[in-house]
Amino acid sequence: MLGKCFGIISCVSIIYSFFVNTTSEISTAILAGASKSVTITLSLLGSMAFWNGILNVLKDCGIIKKLSNILKPILKLVFPNAFKNDIAIEEITACISANFLGISNAATPLALSAMKKLNESNNFSDRANPDMIMLVILGCSCFNLLPSTVLGIRNAFNAQITYQLIIPIWICSGTCMILGILLCRILGKLYDKN
Repeated sequence: MLGKCFGIISCVSIIYSFFVNTTSEISTAILAGASKSVTITLSLLGSMAFWNGILNVLKDCGIIKKLSNILKPILKLVFPNAFKNDIAIEEITACISANFLGISNAATPLALSAMKKLNESNNFSDRANPDMIMLVILGCSCFNLLPSTVLGIRNAFNAQITYQLIIPIWICSGTCMILGILLCRILGKLYDKN
């Protein structure tokens, strides 16, 4: 769906550029954007590889399992069905931990694995269960203790203000996470009544 939306926006922009005579600006922007995307990707590659490696080491050492036990009382409130039925607990914990550390690219495969297991427990229904919805909400709005991706991008562009953003990021990501959880629960209860 997102690809279709992006395709439509791109086509409309190119067609509109013919009418307002800005095709040269669009071609320049496309080339500059492609060049910047390669630069950003290469500059973030080391950081992403490092944090993905750390996450795999933590998982292989059993630290994610220990973290699961520490976070179990909190996550039991957020994912009641998964913890009650012992479904995808390790994947959910690892996904939340990766998002917590600001390495959402490492969280994506973990989230997909958790979703697959949660969907199996949901008898492969076309409708998401509350735990699946909550995992998506927390994947999009999780608290970032160490916003490594943001810091990596700002370092790649030699930003003057980099680490001063950590406290505002904590405030914003924490607020988003709490509101996301509350809205998910409230709207879930309203939807169940209907």
